[in-house]
Amino acid sequence: MTAHVTAHLSQVVAENKWAVCGRALPGAAPTVLGMSSPVCTRTQIDPRGPRFGATVTSLVLIAAIVLISTPAGVVLVAWQTVVFGLGAFVGLQAQPYGALYRAVLQPRLARPTHLEDAAGPRFAQGVGFAMLALALVSVLVGVTVLATILLAFALAAAFLNAAFGFCLGCEMRILGLRVLSR
Repeated sequence: MTAHVTAHLSQVVAENKWAVCGRALPGAAPTVLGMSSPVCTRTQIDPRGPRFGATVTSLVLIAAIVLISTPAGVVLVAWQTVVFGLGAFVGLQAQPYGALYRAVLQPRLARPTHLEDAAGPRFAQGVGFAMLALALVSVLVGVTVLATILLAFALAAAFLNAAFGFCLGCEMRILGLRVLSR
């Protein structure tokens, strides 16, 4: 079986096909099953994917804030909560905006110059899920002020990632790991 996997990985690299999470990178050499291969893995992602997702998330959150007192606003909050939940608990490959990026945009772009660890964006999705789950409960029980505040915080974090490539949830994860390691 290992010989079959090695042959397949060699073919993917030779044909320069998209791998699980992105294109093979020239000169990169992460290991896959102990073999040297420039093919990315599920733990390494194209950093442009989360930025695209943050852009779509920002638009959804803006619409949700504007429509918060309507059924459409509640549906948008519920939708974004599900999106964050999929990214956090199932994995970034299940996140709908990431799937859209991989299917529509990524094939039209040049190869990424680097890959990033998926743990940070996945943690950020978990933080977003927690905030939006609380916002959803708040709006359902009629506390739209709290829901709006939570949505505004989530929007600020999404906008930072979309506009500047600064992942607030990723930085929170790193800070938390530093604190816990002491």
